[in-house]
Amino acid sequence: MNIKTLGLPLAVAAFLALGGCSTPTVVTLQNGTQYLTKDMPKTKNKDGFYEFEDISGTKVKVRSDEVATVRKED
Repeated sequence: MNIKTLGLPLAVAAFLALGGCSTPTVVTLQNGTQYLTKDMPKTKNKDGFYEFEDISGTKVKVRSDEVATVRKED
């Protein structure tokens, strides 16, 4: 079998597999600010902060008492 005929189906399968792993999430702060994240943020860690990356690639770290809700994007 030709490598070119296998390449496209394998690329599509890899894309679909990786796309299924992410869970777009909306993080809403107490002041009303909303962040759309690529994936579910790390839950509150030992220093009391949530850490996540928004859709623009910016890493965000906020205190847990500033977070109002964390929900999956509809």
